[in-house]
Amino acid sequence: MSDARARAEHIFRARFGDAPLLRARAPGRVNLIGEHTDYNEGFVLPIAIDRAVWVAARLRTDREVHLVAADFGEEAVFSLDGLRPGALRGWAAYPAGVAWALEGAGYRLVGMDAVVAGDVPIGSGLSSSAALEVAFAVAWAALSDHEIPPLDLARLCQRAENEFVGVRCGIMDQMAARFGRRGHALWIDCRSLAIEWVPVPPEMVVLVADSGVRRALAASAYNERRAQCEEAVRRLRSRDPGLRALRDLTSAALEAARAELPEVIYRRARHVVTENQRVREAVDALRRGDLPAFGALLNASHDSLRDDYEVSSPELDTLVEAARTVPGVYGARLTGAGFGGSILTAVHRDAVAEAAEAMTRAYAARFGRAPTLFRVEPDEGAQVEQIANP
Repeated sequence: MSDARARAEHIFRARFGDAPLLRARAPGRVNLIGEHTDYNEGFVLPIAIDRAVWVAARLRTDREVHLVAADFGEEAVFSLDGLRPGALRGWAAYPAGVAWALEGAGYRLVGMDAVVAGDVPIGSGLSSSAALEVAFAVAWAALSDHEIPPLDLARLCQRAENEFVGVRCGIMDQMAARFGRRGHALWIDCRSLAIEWVPVPPEMVVLVADSGVRRALAASAYNERRAQCEEAVRRLRSRDPGLRALRDLTSAALEAARAELPEVIYRRARHVVTENQRVREAVDALRRGDLPAFGALLNASHDSLRDDYEVSSPELDTLVEAARTVPGVYGARLTGAGFGGSILTAVHRDAVAEAAEAMTRAYAARFGRAPTLFRVEPDEGAQVEQIANP
């Protein structure tokens, strides 16, 4: 049994005096490649990981919601009636936002007693927020006897984060949490929301290194980068009135218009255009089992994020550079929005220990502390289990 699952159920019994009726799980994610492309209607290639958020829950007879965050030692109480953006702050805003979005879409919910616990590192770029949202969404759907189509559920969780919490995230994180499949990456077209599962060669391991640098996404330069992409599209429409998003722009068209764009806007657009092409090539490389080619694309992605999108940091760069020195490492790059958080290393399973040692040694030498390292495997998306004989 997962430690987080056991912790959620144990605290539920202690706090509410009975066993929960169900347990819901939603995984974190690592985005293998395709960074800052989702809100530009481009392509991404995440994996759902074997670290997750667990919700132990039972229904109430009223419309109140009583929540316990096991990892914070905090509680929150709110009513499903009259929920509005800005009404709650902190971790409780995420489940409240999910309830608000589901009810706004016509799914009337029951009150809930619940305990939430997880082992997805918070603020590390592995999307603990989407895991939290999706876990509560599937729990509420089960308790309230609703069958919510998976894509609709992902969209409603995104709406909760965008409009209730106030973070302008794309759709990738929620889709990875809902649609993940063990042993596979998930290719997503963020315009059509078409998906394909792409097998991950079994000799490749994903080693995540958490820098320990926490970022507040809502307060970071994430929203600025997104606005810069939108500005690029507005400026380029003078050449192509039908241009909808940077996803539609070719490298040749961008270069032809370079003189018309401020340098920083040009570099932001160049990252998105080239990153979309890297995602396409990465899918082909995985399908061929060509891990050196896949790793070279990861390296190019990080370099673009560092130089053109400017979302890396000295901590992330140090980890990436150290990983790349190790034989058996295919490639390394930051994952998530950047500005702190984690990197991922695609590495042959026989080289995991050497890669971990190299990153730890280099990081400690420069920053006086060790990164947190953990190996992840592609895992299943969100699941709900009724607890028989509670």
